[in-house]
Amino acid sequence: MLGFARRFPGLRAGLAFSFALAVGCATTAFDGRVYRQDDLAFHVGPMPARWRAIEVEGALLAFRDDAHTATIALNGRCGLDGDDVPLEALTHHLFLHFTERTLVGKQERVNLDGRAALRSELVAELDGVPMRYLVYVLKKDGCVYDFMHVTPSADPAARADFERFVQGFGTLE
Repeated sequence: MLGFARRFPGLRAGLAFSFALAVGCATTAFDGRVYRQDDLAFHVGPMPARWRAIEVEGALLAFRDDAHTATIALNGRCGLDGDDVPLEALTHHLFLHFTERTLVGKQERVNLDGRAALRSELVAELDGVPMRYLVYVLKKDGCVYDFMHVTPSADPAARADFERFVQGFGTLE
């Protein structure tokens, strides 16, 4: 089972420094709607024009929403972990290196691309910096997908954009 540092190795440092991440193209395999590379192929929901692509080592796609002081990351991997690991444990592993973790509301199972996914919202600290996280974890066809929205506050508009992005997710052949 992989911890947060292995699943999003470059994102960890960026979280501690208010996401001072380098601007760049997250991947050449993404056309703005569809991602295709190796054994992963999927589409995502709509992205606001204000989201700009950034590079985050270990994430397939990452964006910065400067207007809402938010960072969005999507990671996916196939055949590495998760086949026999519950969604709760996969979510917990995203936050192994964090302190002061507090669940906001409840974790809930939701339907995402025809499968059960776990939606979690929490406040956690990394290196003493508290941030608010909205996370979805999905297992499908031997792959695990992590969607993360990170911001210092609970801005409903920013979360709504992220929710549309996630709900538009679907795997492709």
